[in-house]
Amino acid sequence: MSTSATNFGPVKITETVLRDAHQSLLATRMRTEQMLPMLSALDKIGYNALEAWGGATYDSCLRFLNEDPWERLDTLKANLNTPIQMLLRGQNLLGYNHYSDDVVRAFVRKAAEHGVGVFRIFDALNDVTNLKTAIAAALEAKEKPHVQGCLVYTISPFHTNQTFVDLAIKLKEMGVHSICIKDMSGLLKPYVAEDLVKKLKEQVGLPIELHTHYTSGFGSMTYLKAIEAGVDIIDCALSPLANDTSQPCTETIVATLEGMPRDTGLDRQAMDPIAKHFLQVKKDIMKEFNLPGYFDVNPKVLDFQIPGGMLSNMVNQLKEMGAADKYQELLDEMPRVREDLGFPPLVTPSSQIVGTMATMNVIMQANGQPRYSMVPNEVRDLARGKFGKTPKPVKPEVLAAMKIKPEEMITDCAVADAKEPKMADFRKELAAKKVDKKLAPIKANLASVDAGIYEQVRDTQIAKMIDEIPEEDVLSYALFPQVALDFFEKNGRL
Repeated sequence: MSTSATNFGPVKITETVLRDAHQSLLATRMRTEQMLPMLSALDKIGYNALEAWGGATYDSCLRFLNEDPWERLDTLKANLNTPIQMLLRGQNLLGYNHYSDDVVRAFVRKAAEHGVGVFRIFDALNDVTNLKTAIAAALEAKEKPHVQGCLVYTISPFHTNQTFVDLAIKLKEMGVHSICIKDMSGLLKPYVAEDLVKKLKEQVGLPIELHTHYTSGFGSMTYLKAIEAGVDIIDCALSPLANDTSQPCTETIVATLEGMPRDTGLDRQAMDPIAKHFLQVKKDIMKEFNLPGYFDVNPKVLDFQIPGGMLSNMVNQLKEMGAADKYQELLDEMPRVREDLGFPPLVTPSSQIVGTMATMNVIMQANGQPRYSMVPNEVRDLARGKFGKTPKPVKPEVLAAMKIKPEEMITDCAVADAKEPKMADFRKELAAKKVDKKLAPIKANLASVDAGIYEQVRDTQIAKMIDEIPEEDVLSYALFPQVALDFFEKNGRL
């Protein structure tokens, strides 16, 4: 290891086995009960943080696991002293749309109350406008959580290490406590990582955390060069859920640094029983949900830049459309669409938007139609600026092909966000859904007497119900309306 590493302290590790590791390899299907037996052991290791909430876990809890994500967070907090870290998509929160500022503030406040100790906040377009409200809300939380701003790492003719440093300086000015280099597709090369970390340490002066995925095969090499350059924290996953499209292996990194100047000081042997537990959990999840659980390293990700989990979804889309033979054409089309749309980094939700458009273009061309002859609404929204400012302007000819008029363009997404529904709107809407469900058996009888009586009873019940709905349920409904309603009905809460 470089002698320069002696100038830095022990490397800290954030463990991802409770969130991103199973999101990357097991479609976010790990249940709380499968985590519980090892929480005490994980807590004793001495991790910087345990990433255990946010990302796709909220949606997956409601949609697939019949769990309340807020109850999961409560359980984790009751069993952990190690800080619980969550991944938050700025103005998107954990959904796929922008939300009004009061919804963002309410969500962050509740997450802090329930136990989130580290907020990792990013925006898919690296547009700081979309980060301001969430960062400010986290900084204002009475629990005083750690607030981390993200550089969503990507490769394009526009992006350089200095552009990321400039972004980090803006995040520092917003008050964040640390900076995370978020490399969701494993695009960060080892020597590029070394240079970026050095620049950040010199020009920003905040603790630097590095998050990568093993998709390209760079993972451990990138971490080692970043460690030599002075990175403070790295994200790792315990061996059963490491590598492939997940994070580099915790035990391997710990062993690599043993006896070296930046030794983590963590007990690798104490990780063995935890790893054995999660190996069995992995096998159980693979069997229950018919998941492969393993993915090949694919250096071609450097060209198409598609996050691993998303790639399998796109392949399934092609199969469902009867176009499985168009796979290579899809991989070729992805970078073209990304360039057309201004080089957005490919991370939720921009990755899904670009991927959907690329799939549509391939299908349209196969049917003799031009590219962008059929455009989903979310693609139009990205192109016209609803999700924020893209790194480069969307190509004029693409805007024309999408039939987007100049007056439809959004120059300030914050103004558009202000028009989105507020917490009071979602609360009243959910109350109405609950009352309609409650009154359904007697609706016909009341209406047959006098339609006005039913409406009067309904309005009275809604007014009463509004004050009874927990804010957590309102937030679930705001983020995932139909999924939340299905969950509430299944659990007698509708």
